[in-house]
Amino acid sequence: MRIKRLKFCVDNEWRESKTEKFMPVMDPSTGKQTAEAPCCTQDEVDGAVETAAAAFPVWSNTPIPVRIQLMFRFKQLLDAHLDELTELLATENGKCLGEARGDVLKAIEVVECACASHYLMQGDTCMNVSTGYDTVSFREPLGVFAAIAPYNFPAMIPMGWMIPFAITTGNTVVLKAASMVPQTASRMLELLIEAGLPKGVVNLVTCSRVEADTLLKHPSIKGVTFVGSTSVGMHIYETAAGAGKRVQALTEAKNHALVMEDCVLERTVRGVINSTYGCAGQRCMALPVVCVQESIADEFVAKLIELAKELKIGPAYDPTSQLGPLVSKGQLNFVEKCIQRGVDEGADLVLDGRGAKVEGHEDGYYVGPTIFDNVKEGMWIGDEEIFGPVTCIKRVKDFEEGLAIMNANRFANGSCIYTQSGLLAREFARRTDGGMVGINVGIPVPFSIFPFSGHKQSFFGDLHAMGKDGVAFFTETKSVTSVWFSEEDATKKVSTWDGTLTRN
Repeated sequence: MRIKRLKFCVDNEWRESKTEKFMPVMDPSTGKQTAEAPCCTQDEVDGAVETAAAAFPVWSNTPIPVRIQLMFRFKQLLDAHLDELTELLATENGKCLGEARGDVLKAIEVVECACASHYLMQGDTCMNVSTGYDTVSFREPLGVFAAIAPYNFPAMIPMGWMIPFAITTGNTVVLKAASMVPQTASRMLELLIEAGLPKGVVNLVTCSRVEADTLLKHPSIKGVTFVGSTSVGMHIYETAAGAGKRVQALTEAKNHALVMEDCVLERTVRGVINSTYGCAGQRCMALPVVCVQESIADEFVAKLIELAKELKIGPAYDPTSQLGPLVSKGQLNFVEKCIQRGVDEGADLVLDGRGAKVEGHEDGYYVGPTIFDNVKEGMWIGDEEIFGPVTCIKRVKDFEEGLAIMNANRFANGSCIYTQSGLLAREFARRTDGGMVGINVGIPVPFSIFPFSGHKQSFFGDLHAMGKDGVAFFTETKSVTSVWFSEEDATKKVSTWDGTLTRN
């Protein structure tokens, strides 16, 4: 197979990199290389920033309706190319076709929400705050943002969470696409350019952490939006915030479910199956830990094993596949080491997905559904993110014990409860540390008008992605107070505190 050499994009031009280092892009379903992405040089990365900075004055002064009309045209092109983008994403990331399609559709959802940015950017007005004085506030864009994307959602995160709100609010962007999966974002950027994107507003590079690290202190970068590991997120937050940048870092998770004895059992198990093994577990809203009330634990685990065994493991682009491969050989090796670590810790491995093979795709990166029972507190397997199709069962006596176990974890992206009790559901929603809460919903990702609101070590920053938080992150508020004088007023002595004018 011919290996395609990819380009980077600056000023709406797709350019060959001068680098001597290229990073492989694999097809996870076959384990074969399909392309190579350039590790852009420092000069090329700096050039992308300079181009974005040069484009900012004109773009930020472009009327909001014009910026939003671009999003409408972009949405139409995404709809028209949905099947193409789905297949491309599945091929480079390994998601099954339905999951890959959902990834693109979530990006489109955010684009649709960004079409309402003019409402979300509205300021406030107060007349006569003092005699004759009025104050108005409005939101302004900041400048150039660095967007550093992960591999697990090649469409939704870079071209959904990051780009639409950033540019409709008037900013320009340098996107560092994930080197393992750059083609989906690149193709979507081609469509955005086709929709009428002005030159320099969005620029795309692929590079190593060395070049990306310079973005964190670059004097022309005003903010950084990042999705990835907690260790890298903490580094980005500390470095960029220390350099005076605005930072939004969405990081790891170890989401828990609490399954009560009054749940609808089979429906609950099917929800856990979908939540845990969807996208091969490679999503920060996956559900890898289930705290099950002891009274139904045996029945729950038996049903979970039964239904997990029914999942069809296969290549991403086979419409009948229900569990696709992991994204890379490295991730495959990591997940298998995690499984062995759980065995060594003494958890009961009741379903082992290691060594999974798919006929005709023997070199693909497959791990089957894996289930540990009797996972105890303090076991690494139940506390740290694995990013694979692994379920950990923690047996609990009651609601209070389950909630305490969940809240003890250092991550708090999402959490959910399966119950028919309105009282327990309300208590859970109020007391869980999870930033996104599901009531009989395993993946409680909110619609894009709401923020993706992870807590604790699942997020570093003050303003989350999407929704009103997303608009606020990419803008800053300016307040203007004004007064207009009559001829009589113009001759009056000005007080050091103009508010005295109201105190007659």
